[in-house]
Amino acid sequence: MKKLLIIPLLLACFIGIGQTPDSASIIGKSIRIGNLLVAQNDFPNLMKWNETKVACNFLGNGWRLPTKDELYKLYQNKDTIGGFKNQFYWSSTAYLNYFFFAWFQDFNDGNQFNVDDYYTCYVRAVRDL
Repeated sequence: MKKLLIIPLLLACFIGIGQTPDSASIIGKSIRIGNLLVAQNDFPNLMKWNETKVACNFLGNGWRLPTKDELYKLYQNKDTIGGFKNQFYWSSTAYLNYFFFAWFQDFNDGNQFNVDDYYTCYVRAVRDL
């Protein structure tokens, strides 16, 4: 039983170290869009979907991965927010409640797709006001 508890802890440490130990560099000067605060910067590395929630939780204070609909609002306001790449960004929304498919937003053309969670995409954290 103890061995099973160590694995998630090691994964969380690996993801936190692999991204950045400095949450302030990701949050930066957050921007308000509606009822959301949006981190100023993306996480520095592409991530698989199952890594994103741990990474966003690492930021603390309620920072999280945006839902599919919230991510579309970020796309609509990408010029106001700034710093987005013309690439794919993960949402927190699973596809049809399958744990291995999730929605992502294409910040190049605005389309949303679902894909296997082993693909890597960019991540921008949000927080409720």
